Amino acid sequence: MRLMEKYFDDLSVGDSETTHRRTVTEADVTMWCMFTGDWFPIHCDKVYAEASMFKQRVAPGLMVVAMTGGLVVPAQTQTVIANYGTDRLRYPSPTFIGDTINVVNTVDSLKPRDEGSGIADLKWEVFNQDGKMVCSLILRALFKTRAADAAAED
Repeated sequence: MRLMEKYFDDLSVGDSETTHRRTVTEADVTMWCMFTGDWFPIHCDKVYAEASMFKQRVAPGLMVVAMTGGLVVPAQTQTVIANYGTDRLRYPSPTFIGDTINVVNTVDSLKPRDEGSGIADLKWEVFNQDGKMVCSLILRALFKTRAADAAAED
């Protein structure tokens, strides 16, 4: 069972998993720029990017975060109620077109909220194919407790 499919009651600080990988493509970046209107030249202008300190186009940081959510949170999860917030978002290294990323998802802290839910702070560390961290953040997620499903069955 994936970490994001567990009930709040079944999570422990330090629980960790590593996701599958995903390659960031030129199509990903182009579609992101189109949908968001983020046409900053470092993302979409090859000539501009080659003249920059990076020497190539850089994937938009928020796109990397969005992809991270897709890698970490299974679409079929029944225990995650909502995204409660994001803290300490950082990009220590750029993500380039062609990089392959994966995520280490670790339970950082747990706080009961009420009988039916609890808040988990999850440390997401995103690494490229060379093991270089390209993104890190704390995602605060609202999880169901077992009591929530038991009450729903009554």
